[in-house]
Amino acid sequence: MVKVDQVLTPKAPATRRSPVPERLRTFFATYPTLIALVLLIIFNVIVTPHFVSLQSLYLNLTQVAPTIIVATGMTLVIATGGIDLSVGSLMAIAGALAPAIFLGKFVPLPLDWYINILAAFVAILVVALFGLFNGVLITVFRIQPIIATLILFIAGRGIAQVMTNGSIQDYDNAGFNFIGRGSLLGIPFQVIIALVVVVAGALLVKATIFGRYVQAIGGNEAAARLAGIPVSTVKRMVYVLSGVLAAIAGLIYIAVNSSSDANQVGLNAELDAIAAVAVGGTSLLGGSANIPGTLIGALIIQLIRTTLISNNISFDIAQMINAAIILLAVYMQRRRKS
Repeated sequence: MVKVDQVLTPKAPATRRSPVPERLRTFFATYPTLIALVLLIIFNVIVTPHFVSLQSLYLNLTQVAPTIIVATGMTLVIATGGIDLSVGSLMAIAGALAPAIFLGKFVPLPLDWYINILAAFVAILVVALFGLFNGVLITVFRIQPIIATLILFIAGRGIAQVMTNGSIQDYDNAGFNFIGRGSLLGIPFQVIIALVVVVAGALLVKATIFGRYVQAIGGNEAAARLAGIPVSTVKRMVYVLSGVLAAIAGLIYIAVNSSSDANQVGLNAELDAIAAVAVGGTSLLGGSANIPGTLIGALIIQLIRTTLISNNISFDIAQMINAAIILLAVYMQRRRKS
């Protein structure tokens, strides 16, 4: 005999079990960029000729190291809800100023190791001041970050051209070039610098009050002000850090080439840095800073470029594919938020 409540109560729909285990699905959702990097490496091992070699590893790491350094600073800027379009031009300024100092174009100086350190220090300090200039425009004059940094994006390369009188600075300075060509324990020195920057950036975000302030400002600036966070000071410091890291990347660039060309140093560096941040999982709307993700994002972009060029696909098409990857990364961010 059938009971009345059994007739009136509808049966719950049968839950369809996913063929992918729950833990595996959670892992895929949590570490999509890491999985993409692993798959890309496996693809290259199978398809790209001579990919598994020390020469290929060295080439990829040295090509991506400056991007990682610049992208680390860009991550902090974006975490506050800002953007820094000037980093490529700031690289050019640092790359123009340092050789001008140790070549004695301002004041005759002996070519010695301490002069190299002085040249690098002065170049980084000057570019840090340009970063502070960006921060002041944003915090004091209330100019939108994209417009404020566009000023040096345009004028900065002109400043570098004035420093060099529009000519290429070729030089022979093995001591200075160590930062771009030297190695320690078989590891390229510029790669060591990039790793130190990433570790320091990750610790800054995760283990310091400053890092929490950065993310709080990007998440809700009005609430951060009400909570007593020195919003203007933090923003200025973030743009100074972005300038410092851009200067270091610029010095590495000229050290690799033993030459400073204001037209080429840092060209499109801001686009590569923003792409690495987006692919790495940091929200372009601010409020989060995923430094390890930015490292992985930069490696992914570098490997994609290497894959395409190694398989006889033109650089222009590689750039179009990079643009599509950025679009996909932003779309996935919005999906995760919703």
